Amino acid sequence: MTRLDFIPGTLCDERMWSRLTPLLGGGFEFNYVPLHQAQTRQQMHEVIAAHSAPSAHLVAFSLGAYLAIEYALLHPERVQSLVLIANSARGLSENEKQTRRRIIPMLKSSAYTGMTRMRLRELLHESHLGDQSIIDIIQQMALDLGKDVLLAQFTASMERPDLMERLAEIKCPVLIVGAAGDQLVDPADLREMQRHLPDARLTIHDGTGHMIPLEAPQPLAADILAFQRAA
Repeated sequence: MTRLDFIPGTLCDERMWSRLTPLLGGGFEFNYVPLHQAQTRQQMHEVIAAHSAPSAHLVAFSLGAYLAIEYALLHPERVQSLVLIANSARGLSENEKQTRRRIIPMLKSSAYTGMTRMRLRELLHESHLGDQSIIDIIQQMALDLGKDVLLAQFTASMERPDLMERLAEIKCPVLIVGAAGDQLVDPADLREMQRHLPDARLTIHDGTGHMIPLEAPQPLAADILAFQRAA
């Protein structure tokens, strides 16, 4: 049985994968990396190392996908395959950096009450802004993990090195999954990632925003199953 090690994104935990894993069938063992336990990028890599297999199949989302790229570059012998969801190897866009610079002082000076409607509009495709089942998962993760985790993750991941030119160093099989409607990750970056990883598979889905595992679990499951069969 193949073990999949899931690495979540900012202010996410294993609930990020709750709509996806039931669609992957019984041929996998699921393991969840508790990224929220780390406060620095170095600690994040230590958590990934401690909670993933010695030769891991990493399935990683957003911040977690960027960290998975870094981890594969640092420890190529420990990564058997990579699924990179909703993340650019370039790191954060300038718009997202500006958003974080606006949010961080507000977080420090006030109580955190969960995801704002404005932030949800940035994260979700317009067709899902009324889907309370998705919003409830996002909001509950945000409230449970809380302000300290959000501040630590925002701060630790703000200035990320551009890894695009180093992607060719990765020799394991790679699947890149993105969304045409992702407001945080430019699909052009994903196509450039594939150019640096010519053997990588790339799929870009319509009808979903940034939160692909929650918004488009069936297409994502199909991507992962096809990738695992071929890997």
